[in-house]
Amino acid sequence: MARPRFRSSGLVCCGLATGCLGRWRGWNAWTRGWRSMKALPPSPTLPKNLTPSDEYLIKLLLALSIVVITCTVIFKQTNRKALLQSLGVSFRRVAKTMREIERKGFHLAGILVPIIHHSLLRYGLSNFVCIRICATITFVGWCADLARLYIPFVSRHWPLRSILREKEKRQLTGGCYFSLGCTLSIAISPPSIAMASILFLVLGDMSAAIIGVSFGGETVSLKLGREGKKSLEGSFAMFCVCFIIGNVIFAEVHLGEYPVFFGALAATVVEVYEPFHINDNLSIPVMSSIAMQYAFTRIEGLSCGDGIPCGGEC
Repeated sequence: MARPRFRSSGLVCCGLATGCLGRWRGWNAWTRGWRSMKALPPSPTLPKNLTPSDEYLIKLLLALSIVVITCTVIFKQTNRKALLQSLGVSFRRVAKTMREIERKGFHLAGILVPIIHHSLLRYGLSNFVCIRICATITFVGWCADLARLYIPFVSRHWPLRSILREKEKRQLTGGCYFSLGCTLSIAISPPSIAMASILFLVLGDMSAAIIGVSFGGETVSLKLGREGKKSLEGSFAMFCVCFIIGNVIFAEVHLGEYPVFFGALAATVVEVYEPFHINDNLSIPVMSSIAMQYAFTRIEGLSCGDGIPCGGEC
């Protein structure tokens, strides 16, 4: 009886070896395909006259990081309740505002995305490599969040559980959609537009949430959004912040305020109404980048400031 067992074991081993060999060959073919991809689709670009300089964008991102870090340190070292009340937040809203600042303050780490993206581009990496890095991080993040949802041990020891909203404890967090939104924005947009759309999400959405919680409904009782939970004050704050950020990014570009206006408007409308019930962490950077790209195509052939059409060649 030992002989049949030996034969069956041998057949199993042969089958496993054959399967492994097949998988190995498939893996080699797949990796060779990645390495040999030369006819890649070109990365989205803007004409030279519509593109801010890399040096300017890097300096802007570093200055923005310093401002954010300074404001965060000052806010944490002061009496936050007294500070919020001195800024006009009513006493009954102070506690809720502080919780919202704590939640949205974590999103400020998203500024690292355009900083790292532009640093990698400046040091010689292609935009395609940056997209692959973002896609890998997104994949890992989604796997981790799915593990949180379906594996009790991971759920109990989730490091950021304290800042999750109640509904996020039963579904994917905004961080997953944030990562996917940034990846898609970088994939479909020129770097300067991707940077603007990501900052619209990080700073604009944060402004809408904090201003809405602090002052929403006090000046204007109009409620917006699918569920009537958005305030006009918060939406106006988001549009203003996005418009200012975009104009600073494209300050070197003639007529840059035109695409910035439409990008800020798209980001604000998407944040308010969440079309197709898509999480706004995904839809804001994607839709605002598409809006800005379309608007840039409309001014591409206009003059560079001297009244002479340049056709995008200057």
